[in-house]
Amino acid sequence: MMNVEVVKSKLHNVSVTEANLNYVGSITIDEDLMDAATIIENEKVQVVNNNNGERLETYVIKGERGSGVICLNGAAARKVAVGDIIIIITYASMPLEEAKQYKPVFVFPDTETNKLV
Repeated sequence: MMNVEVVKSKLHNVSVTEANLNYVGSITIDEDLMDAATIIENEKVQVVNNNNGERLETYVIKGERGSGVICLNGAAARKVAVGDIIIIITYASMPLEEAKQYKPVFVFPDTETNKLV
């Protein structure tokens, strides 16, 4: 049986609120946004920076619920600037026939506040 990787969910056009170089690594995401996009703590994500074209993979840390926090930590902090607009994408592996029917979750928060609209 063959599995394929498909987009599981996406947080589209959120603003980077912090970049913390002096941290072990990861991305901190407001827990409200995580819930809306079906992202769980420690899940691998791809981060795409609309401002400079950078793409990176890291894992998720839960941020304070309702805070709007989007913070790139560790080495990833060098790939963004506060205020950059990013897309956060998760993927899932599933059998081909299941993948054909799968509907990903796309979330479009307010870009200035990172709050759900």
